[in-house]
Amino acid sequence: MTDSHFPLAAVVAADDLKLALCLAAIDPAIGGVLIEGPRGMAKSTLARGLADLLASGTFVTLPLGASEERIVGTLDLDAALGEGRAQFSPGLLAKANGGVLYVDEVNLLPDHLVDLLLDAAASGVNHIERDGISHRHAARFVLIGTMNGEEGELRPQLLDRFGLNLALDAQPQPAQRAEIVRRRLAFDADPQAFLERWQAQQDELRERCQSARVRLAAILLDDAALEQISQRCFAAAVDGLRADLVWLRAARAHAAWRGAEHIESVDIDAVEDFVLRHRRRHNPPHAAQPPQPQSQSQPSNDKPSEQPQGEGQWGELPAQAQSLGVRREPPRWTKKP
Repeated sequence: MTDSHFPLAAVVAADDLKLALCLAAIDPAIGGVLIEGPRGMAKSTLARGLADLLASGTFVTLPLGASEERIVGTLDLDAALGEGRAQFSPGLLAKANGGVLYVDEVNLLPDHLVDLLLDAAASGVNHIERDGISHRHAARFVLIGTMNGEEGELRPQLLDRFGLNLALDAQPQPAQRAEIVRRRLAFDADPQAFLERWQAQQDELRERCQSARVRLAAILLDDAALEQISQRCFAAAVDGLRADLVWLRAARAHAAWRGAEHIESVDIDAVEDFVLRHRRRHNPPHAAQPPQPQSQSQPSNDKPSEQPQGEGQWGELPAQAQSLGVRREPPRWTKKP
């Protein structure tokens, strides 16, 4: 590694979040990951760690004050009229192609910009048009958005468009807090030595993600898996059909992550909370129950490993006695101020 980014493999706990990030990297068409949690929980460290697993290693941060032109790029009309060609100046979406686009406090962005980001993340294409002149380019990136619910909520329509949603727990167990501090101190004291210590685990994680990306296209989005997912979405009373599609894609990505050749019940179960957390209703209008899994097999330990123990901490935030766990809680549908 040329940059001293805290390796994702060395992050303490947050196994569910690390898995969700890897699944989004395997199939960016899942639509990105929304991470909820308070400040100081190393969300940007996790996002940077994911970028290090991708072939390009590209990490682009979208600032809160960014204009639409800065995000999508601009077209030079004078060049188009005078030279008969569209001269395009790339924006952040073009720069993020093949990597990670990180949006901190996405709930504070104007709604139309959030829509724009989610469109590009889901389609993998950025389309810009001005006065009848248009330009298209690839924008296949992993979208990672973060938010602190105390500072405002996203509208339900925008929440639904994020593929996966998780929340970080600000109250980890004491042993985890201590290990976080140890790893942070070790990283700050000698970043290169820390990276070398974790190099094997980070390389293994990178290879697993890249192999899964190659394997993905060969795994069918089959009717048997879709039948299970559709019944569970109906039981959860989710609006629309986006949950069904995201769930099926995420289950396929999980099958690729396991090295399997087809989607199984274990893959469907593994991503259920990621898909439904922000879509499930409190009081469904019907009493339907989700079907029993067809297989009683239990999921194996398929989440990114975190070893060795006893060193350093997360990464690039000031040392704090806080850790990363994933809190399961129902979504809040309060209106964005």
